[in-house]
Amino acid sequence: MKKTTLMKIFLRSFFIQTTLNFQRMQNLGFAMAITPLVREWQLQQKDSAGMLNRHLQLFNTNPYLSASVIGTVVCLEEEQKDNDTVSDALMIKQSLMGSYAAIGDIFFWGALRPFAAIIAVILSYMGLMLAPVAFLLIFTPAHIWIRLKGFIEGYRGGKTGFKFIRSLDLPNVAVKIRWFSLVVLAGSITWLSEGGYWPFTKTLDVVMKFTALAFVLLCLLLIKKGVSQIYIIYGAVVLFFLISWRGFLN
Repeated sequence: MKKTTLMKIFLRSFFIQTTLNFQRMQNLGFAMAITPLVREWQLQQKDSAGMLNRHLQLFNTNPYLSASVIGTVVCLEEEQKDNDTVSDALMIKQSLMGSYAAIGDIFFWGALRPFAAIIAVILSYMGLMLAPVAFLLIFTPAHIWIRLKGFIEGYRGGKTGFKFIRSLDLPNVAVKIRWFSLVVLAGSITWLSEGGYWPFTKTLDVVMKFTALAFVLLCLLLIKKGVSQIYIIYGAVVLFFLISWRGFLN
């Protein structure tokens, strides 16, 4: 396959959710992404219509990991010689979309995006107008790299293209990012107490320090009790806003 065709397929994968629907979810976006391959097959007089119909079935996964699935499917479709290869492409596509959806949601939505938001909020409190840019610099390069590398490795590996995503171990990385987010939030509370935003700034400094420490210990206790780290992070962000707003009014 031409490199230009592969590039077109990869770029189209960014728009996989453009035609999201309730019946078959991302199927139209998936079909749109592989349209350059369909056109190339038409020039080679292959069964392009049959391939396109095969991939109009239900498909739904995390958009940032969809490129890896597309790369794998394109590789298998390109190598197809009989019905068994076609069945393999559909089977791998259906099996990957569920696991990739879970992995991607845990990492991107549950860990990386909240962490990037926390950093951006802290920078905004420091008076930096480029705080939204900081959010983009943390979040955007990560998902673009995983998209691109996943697509390349998926196309190269075919049936074994999933090994790249597995090697990233994103669920464990997500846990580490969540813990780091809690540490950053705890440090931010201490910083706010020293900067005049904490509502108890007129009390002794030791009380403020113990308050920050108690907050961290409370988070650890909630985690051991089975409370989701996502709820703790969002709850801390809300508390962060309330504290800063009260300091601003004062």
